[in-house]
Amino acid sequence: MRMQVGRVAAAVAVLGAVIGGCSGPDQAGSAVIIGADAVPLTRVQSQLDVALSKTDQIARITAQGGTTADLSRSIVTREVIHDLLQRRAAADRVVVTDAQIDAELAGSGGVDAIVDGSLYDHATLRQRVRDDLIAAELAKRSVAGLAVTVDLVAATSRADAEAKAQTLQHGGPAADALFTDPRVAERGTTVQAATNPNEAGSVLFGVPVGGVVAFQPSPQESTWIVFKVTERSTNAPSDPAAVNNMSQAQLTTIGERLLQPDAEKLGVRVNPRYGVWDPIQLRVVADGQQTGMVLPPVAAPAPAPGTATVG
Repeated sequence: MRMQVGRVAAAVAVLGAVIGGCSGPDQAGSAVIIGADAVPLTRVQSQLDVALSKTDQIARITAQGGTTADLSRSIVTREVIHDLLQRRAAADRVVVTDAQIDAELAGSGGVDAIVDGSLYDHATLRQRVRDDLIAAELAKRSVAGLAVTVDLVAATSRADAEAKAQTLQHGGPAADALFTDPRVAERGTTVQAATNPNEAGSVLFGVPVGGVVAFQPSPQESTWIVFKVTERSTNAPSDPAAVNNMSQAQLTTIGERLLQPDAEKLGVRVNPRYGVWDPIQLRVVADGQQTGMVLPPVAAPAPAPGTATVG
């Protein structure tokens, strides 16, 4: 990763909710709860205070349409990603040393220059670099053999997409009927992460087999996409050159997307003053701004009492 000053600033330029409002039940004093881990409101407030003290950067962001609410949501998002990365790093034995962080900062112009051009203080910047290195390493370990196969169908509205998602989730003849028109539906589309790094960082690669997603690729368009993951491979053959040509930014994004199942399993409960967690964008968004929905695989029915099982 080469975290240029401009990239550091841009990473927080699309920013999250005003510190204020009422906490939801069980979340008094917490900005967000990930599983059993709570991020205190005071931690978010402290980072917000640092950001707001950088008046030149705030003026630039405001001129681009950013708000304090956006900034707060961005801070909460990074706290969620940080928590998930720490869990995964411990489970997968990913270690990032201070020397690695120092080298990244030195290669990007030096820590003081980056801090001056960003909304971070020194401690938060080092945490962000550590997180990025962990995410990139997670991606490097799996991206070469990662591929997913999906059944895709187009929808014309949120209601249409949600109805089709429910149908796909449960399968059967009704789901089969969605694929009678090849102009708007396709079965068995395989996407390989190594040759499609941008897609590998999207929700397409964050869903287990049997999971269904309905999302709107662009708010400027009326089309929605619904897909069901039918197969997921971790050892698909790939071209080593394609993996080697991935940028550090792409690897970081892919590594973060690999956290999506962890977020789903643990649960991410955002204090309502900030908004809600959007698994499609993998970030905190204002309530009502979710870009879609993710439905889990349907559990196989339990055998009837007295039915013999083979295995």
